[in-house]
Amino acid sequence: MSDPLPRRFSVHSETAAEPGAGAQGERRLGLVRGRRIRPVPLRIILPNLVTLLALSMGLTGIRFAVEGQFQIAVLVVIIAAILDGLDGRLARALRGTSRFGAELDSLADFVDFGVAPALILYMWNLHQVKSLGWFAALVFAIACALRLARFNVSLDDPNPPAWEGHFFTGMPAPAGAVLALLPLYLNFSFLALAPTRALAPFEIGYVLFIAFLMASRIPHFSVKKIGRIPREYVIVVLFAIAAVVLLLATFPMEMLACLSLGYLATIPFAVLKYKAFAASASAAGGDKAA
Repeated sequence: MSDPLPRRFSVHSETAAEPGAGAQGERRLGLVRGRRIRPVPLRIILPNLVTLLALSMGLTGIRFAVEGQFQIAVLVVIIAAILDGLDGRLARALRGTSRFGAELDSLADFVDFGVAPALILYMWNLHQVKSLGWFAALVFAIACALRLARFNVSLDDPNPPAWEGHFFTGMPAPAGAVLALLPLYLNFSFLALAPTRALAPFEIGYVLFIAFLMASRIPHFSVKKIGRIPREYVIVVLFAIAAVVLLLATFPMEMLACLSLGYLATIPFAVLKYKAFAASASAAGGDKAA
C-alpha cells in the first residue's frame, strides 16, 4: 500500500529522526541570506532610542496643535530639536554611528522639522487664507525634505575640503523649524501679536523665506566643529551659557524670538566667511598648480 501522505509531508521524516537535526535547524535559523545574526551593541541602540524619542516629540507637537494648545506644541518641537542635536553627538561619542541610524534620523527629522512645524503654522494662523496658507505649509515641508536629501547625498562625498566642515549648505532642518515658529513666539511673548487674518500674508511670506533658506545653497555656520575652548574664555562661556539657560527658563518665548532673529543676523557673516575660505582654497590650489 502506498504512503497516504507524500513523503515531504510525512510527520516522521528522516531529517527529524536524525540525531542532531534540531541543532542543525537552529543553526540554519541563525543564518539570514548567508549572514549570521549578530547581537547589536547597546552603543548603537541608544542613539536610535533618542531619535525615536525626538520623533515622538514631533508627533506630539502635532497633537497639541490639533487640540489648540499651541504654546505646548512649540515647546515640544523645541525639545525635539534639542534631542536631534543630542543623538548625533551621542552616536559619535559612543562610536555607535550606523547607516540605519542615519536613515532613521533623516526620516524623524522630516516629521519633526518639516511636517510638524508646517501643520502647527497652518492650524495657528495660515488657515485663515486657506489655499495660500496650505501652499506655504506644503512648500516648507518640501523644502525640508529637499534639505535632508541633499545632506544625505553629501555624506557620500569621500574627500570634502576640511574648511567646508565649518558650514552647513542651506539652513539646517532643526534651525528652520525653530525659526519658522517665530510668529508663535511673538504671540506668546509680551508683544502678544494675535493671529489675525491681516497678519497671515506676512507670516506666509516669512515661512516661504525660511523654506527658501533651507532649500538654497546659502552657507550657514556649523557648531559641529567647535572644539576645545581656550582656557581664558572658559569662565566667560560658562557664564554666557548659564545666563541663556536662565533667561530661557524665565522668558522662553522672548528668548526664542531673540535667538531666532540673532541666527538670521549671522547668515550674511557666514556667506562672507565662506567666500573667504573658498578664495583662500582656490588661491592655494592655484599656487600648487603653478
